Amino acid sequence: MTASVDSLPQLSNDEVKRYSRHLIMPEVGMDGQRRLKAGSVLCIGAGGLGSPAAMYLAAAGVGRIGVVDFDVVDFSNLQRQIIHGTPDVGRSKLASAKDRLLAINPHIQVDTYETALSSENALELFEPYDVILDGTDNFPTRYLTNDACVLLGKPNAYGSIFRFEGQASVFATKNGPCYRCLYPEPPPPGLVPSCAEGGVLGVLPGIIGVVQATEAIKLITGIGEPLIGRFLIYDALRMKFRELKLRKDPDCPVCGTHPTIHKLIDYEEFCGLRPAVPESIAVQTNSTGEISAVELNERLKRGDDIKIIDVREPNEYQINRIPGSQLIPLGEIPRRYAELDPNDELVMQCKMGGRSAKAADFLRSVGFKKVLNLKGGILDWIDKVDPSQPRY
Repeated sequence: MTASVDSLPQLSNDEVKRYSRHLIMPEVGMDGQRRLKAGSVLCIGAGGLGSPAAMYLAAAGVGRIGVVDFDVVDFSNLQRQIIHGTPDVGRSKLASAKDRLLAINPHIQVDTYETALSSENALELFEPYDVILDGTDNFPTRYLTNDACVLLGKPNAYGSIFRFEGQASVFATKNGPCYRCLYPEPPPPGLVPSCAEGGVLGVLPGIIGVVQATEAIKLITGIGEPLIGRFLIYDALRMKFRELKLRKDPDCPVCGTHPTIHKLIDYEEFCGLRPAVPESIAVQTNSTGEISAVELNERLKRGDDIKIIDVREPNEYQINRIPGSQLIPLGEIPRRYAELDPNDELVMQCKMGGRSAKAADFLRSVGFKKVLNLKGGILDWIDKVDPSQPRY
């Protein structure tokens, strides 16, 4: 990003015409546009954040855009992942994204990596790029992206979204803080719902993704004041932006004065998603604490006396439900569990199994002995038992 002007690629006549609105701005000009052409950004994810970010980076003329993803396009993506269209449902997200980016700008190079980002491949994937754009939706990958950026000295254009709120910053620059300076420890597993469980306003990732793209462009061209040491919070419901000041933590284990992390670690274990327990114990816990949709359906057909407690929100219950289930939202379980009979066999159920697992754990903690969690939630029920119901 600090290459001399003489070493930068020239713009063709077609590119001059394409980027003319940049070229007439003195802050960008020919030199800035040539830096964009020489620049490269790796987008982690082709989803809600990666979609608008990658599209605007392509339109702006960033010469090389990499995209890491391993998912396929689903109908539920189309409400916010605007890089994909209805005809792309069922396609690889990478294939869909590459076609769209090259349709926007055939002068750029698009590299795709159909793989899950891991401690084994992150450093190799990040190495060729100037800026890493974090469009991930889970804590293990955020910590992995952060640590890889710090170890390689790559700036991290960070963004996150949930329901109506978005956040953005630039982490892992030489003198600025990193993600661990803000969040030294991950939240307990299951405490923060995913967008798939909690929902997200469709336009929200567009706003935050464009902020991330803006920061990447500023970092490549060297203009403006990037969000280094600044944490932007956006509230879509109130249409308000707030900014918090962030400081580099001298005791940070990865970017501090005396770092203790010198290589990438097991981030699933770090975030508590893969406890370091003997396999036999883990298998025993799962086998006694969960029930599959197929097994539940067989037992209901046999006439077994089972009560199904749906712990989703009322608006979710309106979309689909297991016949005969009782709705008690997760947040109401602690004050309404007296409505349940401890002698009944209970099956806790939500969308995918995360919230219902927490409800089952709570009931066990207050003395309920016969509590099972529906593995995979109602989505697995629809897949395996009742495909007539809509998915969401």
